[in-house]
Amino acid sequence: MSFPDPIAVFRTEAAELLEQIEAGLLDLNVNLGDKDQVDAVFRGLHTLKGSGAMFGFDALAAFTHHCETAFDRVRKGEVPATQELVTAVLEAKDHMRALVETPTGDHEAMSEALLANLRAAVEAAKSPGATSAAKPAPGQTLFKIRFSLPLNAMANGTNPLPLLDELRELGECRIVADRSAIPSLDLLVPTDLHISWNVELLTSQPRSAIEDVFIFVMDEMQLDITATETAPASPADAPAKPEAPVEAAKPAAAAAVEPLRAAVPAPAAPTPVDTKQNKASENVRVPAEKLDELMDRVGELVIAQSRLSQLAGGSGDLQLRAVSEDVERLSGELRDTMMVLRMVPVAHLFSRFRRLVHDLAHETGKTIELVTEGESTEVDKSVIERLADPLVHLVRNSCDHGLETPEERRAAGKPEAGRILLSARQQAGEVIITIKDDGRGINKERVRAKAEASGLIAANANLTDQELYQLIFQPGFSTASQVTNLSGRGVGMDVVKRTIDALRGTINVASHPGKGSEISLAIPLTLAIIDGLLVRVGSGRYVIPLSAVEECLELSIEDDMRSRGRSFISLRDSLVPFLRLRDLFRTGTKPDPFQKVVVISTGSERVGLVVDQIIGDHQTVIKAMSKLHHDVATFSGATILGDGDVALILDVGHLVAEGQQQEAHLRAAG
Repeated sequence: MSFPDPIAVFRTEAAELLEQIEAGLLDLNVNLGDKDQVDAVFRGLHTLKGSGAMFGFDALAAFTHHCETAFDRVRKGEVPATQELVTAVLEAKDHMRALVETPTGDHEAMSEALLANLRAAVEAAKSPGATSAAKPAPGQTLFKIRFSLPLNAMANGTNPLPLLDELRELGECRIVADRSAIPSLDLLVPTDLHISWNVELLTSQPRSAIEDVFIFVMDEMQLDITATETAPASPADAPAKPEAPVEAAKPAAAAAVEPLRAAVPAPAAPTPVDTKQNKASENVRVPAEKLDELMDRVGELVIAQSRLSQLAGGSGDLQLRAVSEDVERLSGELRDTMMVLRMVPVAHLFSRFRRLVHDLAHETGKTIELVTEGESTEVDKSVIERLADPLVHLVRNSCDHGLETPEERRAAGKPEAGRILLSARQQAGEVIITIKDDGRGINKERVRAKAEASGLIAANANLTDQELYQLIFQPGFSTASQVTNLSGRGVGMDVVKRTIDALRGTINVASHPGKGSEISLAIPLTLAIIDGLLVRVGSGRYVIPLSAVEECLELSIEDDMRSRGRSFISLRDSLVPFLRLRDLFRTGTKPDPFQKVVVISTGSERVGLVVDQIIGDHQTVIKAMSKLHHDVATFSGATILGDGDVALILDVGHLVAEGQQQEAHLRAAG
């Protein structure tokens, strides 16, 4: 049995911590007075520092310590949170990621520069009365703490002395070591830890601050914390006699604690911290490649089940049919469970763009508000991974090209802050992701002029708005007057087009001059297994994604002959165009006496597909087309049937577009 590499585990956890820190900083940037976010960022930095030191990432721990100290001062009220401080820590967070990924690299110069920015931000944030901020609050709490670490704590790299130092930083404290559990010399194991500690801490910090000190060892230690509320006490009272302390705080601190002990009534039984029950919800971390491997096995099982069903269907053995039905049911349930495991909310994707928009606003000098909707919409994880780059280019394009400067927006009567909406919604078997801005919109005349100059279209070519907008996705196409570090090279939108095509998705663009533009991406929910409708055209079998099927109709020979030259069917008082797949695929066979029309749709557009036979539903394991067939737009993939034959999967979006285009030509012809 192989065990995971602890360094790899740390890097994974560090990446999650850095995401949490970034999210907290961005939330804090919106509301600088949010103490909960200040505490959340501090805890994240504290955890990252401690974990880094535990796994030998000393440079990371040392660098993070400075950011933690800065936020500790904010937490204590010594300095206020400012946008400059948030920006400095965001930049430092990026450097922390580099220290995690390449700990042995040469990061010293960058670390010094970032820490200089951090110190400058802290100094600038200081108020005139900052030096008096450390005075005790009107109400302080006397905490009585008893803790002991596991016997093997020292052997595992846990040093109790830094824990005691952190307790001292929280306030005035008195520490007494309990040595009663130390065995005789002949039984003593030098690496075992037998000492426990009793601490009396007078502080204005909450109980959670004490628990944070032990955050890395809490699961295995014993920790009792008892709190008693007291009034402020003067440190000028009579000095106390410590009970043989191993380490004590300053005499003044001990003197302050002892009178308080006399004044405080005897507390009730201590409330121990049940660290075992404070664990996070029961989640298991599984590497993504193991999920992919399991998905492949489920796919092979579905193919084997399809073969078994076909054999059972041609057999008169009732027991074989019963077993086949059970296997079909179980494989279907396993497939559904597997698909749920692979589904990820788009919130994981959308959260990345808050930082991007924050940085772009700072770089362009614009005020930009990012609004997200539909974050709970779930998509296959492989789709999420491949959508990241296209969305980055689209959001950057909206920020740079779409939104105006604050001066231009004021002159146009718009709010100074530009708005970008990033939304997701599920529609049938697709997820629709929309990027919408309230900027200047796409300049159609400039797009046309650039396309004519580049030779993409003929001069005065008759194009619809949608056809014209699609030109912006051509390689090297850009209407920017100058190249910047954000845009102007004509590369980003080309990446969007190629990636969405590879995902078997479609792109729709809408724009209104002076009001903004909207780009919608329609992408399949999954790239692994789908429910399909198996049909026959000529002698070939094909799969239509079941999520796109609206209904099935019968097309008699008489109706077929009447529709020659028109290719329309009347469906509930509306005309729906249809495509004869037999003609489209050039099968060279005669039509069956009773053909069927399968009505499919994407969005509000519908088209009928004429097939010879509807065989039935089919669990379809999607296999990618070979590079040789990459340019065949009619098909989106292939699958293996139960008898070993290959059936091609129809590209619904392409067929609907072709049907609508055919309808437009017929209407134009009169």
